[in-house]
Amino acid sequence: MKNLNISGTQFYEYYLCKRKVFLLSRQLIANQENDFLILGRMIHENSYIRMRKEIVFDGCKIDLLSHKNGKLLVGEVKKSSKSLDANIRQLKYYLYRLKQRGEQLSGEIRIPKEKKLIHVELSESDEKEIQFTVSSIRKLISLENPPEAKWIKFCKSCAYAEFCWS
Repeated sequence: MKNLNISGTQFYEYYLCKRKVFLLSRQLIANQENDFLILGRMIHENSYIRMRKEIVFDGCKIDLLSHKNGKLLVGEVKKSSKSLDANIRQLKYYLYRLKQRGEQLSGEIRIPKEKKLIHVELSESDEKEIQFTVSSIRKLISLENPPEAKWIKFCKSCAYAEFCWS
């Protein structure tokens, strides 16, 4: 299955806002002065600075690598657990993509402000769900127009809010 056009961010956003996935696919840049984006960048840049950061491959951007009990783990740093389900799915997508490249790894979601560490494994059922989601994302981004804007709890902090609601 060809995944090169689906980024980890698009995969994550699919579970929160399909309109945002469409906008990302068109390279529409979000408001970079959004306070929540700035806070996220600060947390990312100032957390776990001893660990190697930002491993980039095939549209995926993993935040860090760590070792635990002699095993290599991939990690994602998040500012909060508000969208934990989507965060876990994004990390599983990365694990799936790494598996396609011959790497069997586990992962961790790290939320420094909440002092949380969540271990993540990839299962066969996860792989089937990922394949379905990738197919759904492909259909979504092939649309001519974005999906209608729908107000959700994440809209109040979204860097695309002005685009959707002005």
